[in-house]
Amino acid sequence: MKKAVCIISGGMDSAVSAAIAKAQGYEIVAVHFNYGQRTERKERECFRKLAEDLKVIERYEIDLPFFKTIGASALTDETLDVPTGGIEEGVPITYVPFRNGIFLSIAAAVGEKEQAEAIVIGVVEEDSSGYPDCREDYIRAMERAIDLGTRDETRLKILTPLVHLKKSEIVRKALELGVDLSHTWSCYLEEEEACGLCDSCRLRLAGFENAGERDPIRYRS
Repeated sequence: MKKAVCIISGGMDSAVSAAIAKAQGYEIVAVHFNYGQRTERKERECFRKLAEDLKVIERYEIDLPFFKTIGASALTDETLDVPTGGIEEGVPITYVPFRNGIFLSIAAAVGEKEQAEAIVIGVVEEDSSGYPDCREDYIRAMERAIDLGTRDETRLKILTPLVHLKKSEIVRKALELGVDLSHTWSCYLEEEEACGLCDSCRLRLAGFENAGERDPIRYRS
């Protein structure tokens, strides 16, 4: 069986991406990063549930405490406020500097060890919050860099099955594949009831509304 290293945050996009890989016949090696994010505990809990749902063959939970040392993001620096007033143009304060680049580098190391054929990441270019490390041209450049920096026999494709989808299409794909969306979490602020106001909650809620479906997680407002 072919293997895919799936970066699974605990959010909806990464869960659906991993489910797509599973449906395409990949055995799943699940990787999760604890990097000092505000909802670290909830995301880890969701990752573990999703790993069980996906029947992964191996899982890695990797701590990256240096993100809090770097700071510069409202997700890792609690002196910065997470915006709740609505989605604005440009790169938001919730952007974590080069997070996906670091995640992909570590996933490549895991993939080389596991002799995997692919890395799967749930980046969404068209319907994201303006994160530069979600752009498809960046992902393709990173794929080339990984190819140059690994053994000749290592061949790791980076799969981005959602990159051109809207959130409503992702919701529909999740339901089509039987993904348990109650096992996912998107809120940047809260761990018990989602705030409903941060950019990530707004994008998720709009996706469900446009898909004509009801989000199974609880919201505070």
